[in-house]
Amino acid sequence: MKTELNKLFGDFVSIFFPRECGCCGCVLKYQEKFICIACDFHLPYTNFHEYSDNDTARQLWGKAPVEEACSFFLLQKDSRVEHLIYQIKYNKQPFLAEYFGYQYGLKLLKVQAYQGIDFIVPVPLHSSKFRKRGYNQSTYFGRGLSRAMEIPLREDILIRKKATISQTGKGRLDRYENVNDVFDCQPTVLMANVHILLVDDVLTTGATIVSAALTLLASFDCRVSIVTLARA
Repeated sequence: MKTELNKLFGDFVSIFFPRECGCCGCVLKYQEKFICIACDFHLPYTNFHEYSDNDTARQLWGKAPVEEACSFFLLQKDSRVEHLIYQIKYNKQPFLAEYFGYQYGLKLLKVQAYQGIDFIVPVPLHSSKFRKRGYNQSTYFGRGLSRAMEIPLREDILIRKKATISQTGKGRLDRYENVNDVFDCQPTVLMANVHILLVDDVLTTGATIVSAALTLLASFDCRVSIVTLARA
């Protein structure tokens, strides 16, 4: 009886305050959460976490000595995932990143390669961009992973010391030059051989996350693995 009343109340509220799917924008039904059933079925999940020799890992080979790397979704132009990323980054819906971070964390828990991680570090925004946007979408993604995997999220280690020009429209070489020497680490004492999971929202050329990973590796006695929400 209580469940039926909750459903009726939810349906009544949705008439006046409809919840929209984060991927396609359609109105969600009572039992749907954040995305509709159709989008959940059609989202391009990569399953990269199931094998180390995946496209995300290959893209980083020779650029940074990372342990493991994977991405949850494939990102293509004019796709559900592109709309999702837009909602997260520019339409003040970072909770979508946390939701999918939690879903991905549950999958990573089952993979031996992602066991033994000591903490999660999100790729930071520069303070000027953070003030403008009001949040860091990578932090929300990391929160979801942290909750699912029960691994601490550390935002006090990696900092972005330079504001960079948007990477959009830049070539591969220009992207790497644009993020050269933009990160730094706070003076923090970490245990030896600590395993850090570095997380970001989207992997394109890999310039940003490679720069962040190299900064961590140069600053601490650590190992770094990488997880992104999507891969272009």
